[in-house]
Amino acid sequence: MSEGAEEVINLRSQITCLQNRVRELEEENAKFSSRLSSCRCNELQEKMPGEKSENLGEERGEMNSGSKRSGRKKATRKTPGYDTRTMNHHPRRYVALKVMYFGQRFYGFSQEAQMDPSIESEIFKALETTRLLIGDKKEIQYSRCGRTDKGVSAFGQVIALYLRSKLKDIDAHNKHSKETVPEEQDGLPEGEIDYVRVLNGVLPKDIRIVGWCPVSSDFSARFSCLSREYKYFFWGDNLNLSVMETAGKKLIGEHDFRNFCKMDALNVHAYRRNVMSFKISPCDMRFEGHQLYAIKIKGRAFLWHQVRCIVAVLFMIGQGLESPEVSIKCHSNCMVSSSLFDAFKPKCLTAETSLAS
Repeated sequence: MSEGAEEVINLRSQITCLQNRVRELEEENAKFSSRLSSCRCNELQEKMPGEKSENLGEERGEMNSGSKRSGRKKATRKTPGYDTRTMNHHPRRYVALKVMYFGQRFYGFSQEAQMDPSIESEIFKALETTRLLIGDKKEIQYSRCGRTDKGVSAFGQVIALYLRSKLKDIDAHNKHSKETVPEEQDGLPEGEIDYVRVLNGVLPKDIRIVGWCPVSSDFSARFSCLSREYKYFFWGDNLNLSVMETAGKKLIGEHDFRNFCKMDALNVHAYRRNVMSFKISPCDMRFEGHQLYAIKIKGRAFLWHQVRCIVAVLFMIGQGLESPEVSIKCHSNCMVSSSLFDAFKPKCLTAETSLAS
């Protein structure tokens, strides 16, 4: 028999063995699939109550203080994410959180754009990790003061939502035991969760919770806001700042700003906005002889990209490419400086409010 014929016989033999092994694996797979279809593990897991740990920091402390064996048990029990329905037996209260963040690495504040990372997605990850959420976004009455764009930072962003509480018998107006707020000790309502410390313990270093305040259930971080202030930082080289400020002052008052925004015809039908104040001022920062300036614009509400469009026109005026009269006709260094509320007085400020540089 020739060598070629022997190789063909060997190959056929190997193919037959592989085919037999494939059939064996298919039979095993069918058995496992049948067993998996009759498994009730998911139903049992849904019936299990959630862990009652107050926050991630306390869980870590318990693991470290216990034996290595108990530590391993706690670590294996902890899983990413949780079913908020298992937390419904906990008391909760409606609070407003004041948020500060650097926006350079984020795709804006809102997670609705489905671009990660976003500030909102990081905040909700922290809320889930610390077991502070009870229910979905509709059940917790979530609202936000505004949606900053990609790269925009904020010093006074505000969100409102229901969070888990250690205090019982809190009604819709955040009253407890016939008192508006329990007596405070060291800046915290007596016996309440330290939301600032708990959340900052798991948030990224460029997102900080700087304060919180109990609010009534009819409070809205968006519609209860009395004013919003934006700052746009820029270097003042080769710009006629006095002409820019003269043009900017003409924007004060109520005007139709449809020529100073990115159109959103599906969601926005009214383009009149009220600018309360406008100012260009130097900052306490110089670099190699260059002075940093800030454009401050304050108003009740703004259109999509309204501040950016205004600044772009002002730069053209400052460079002599447009007349100052154009401001009444028609790189992200933008920052939400602050937002003003009538009933929002954040408390529980901690020393840990600085952002990572």
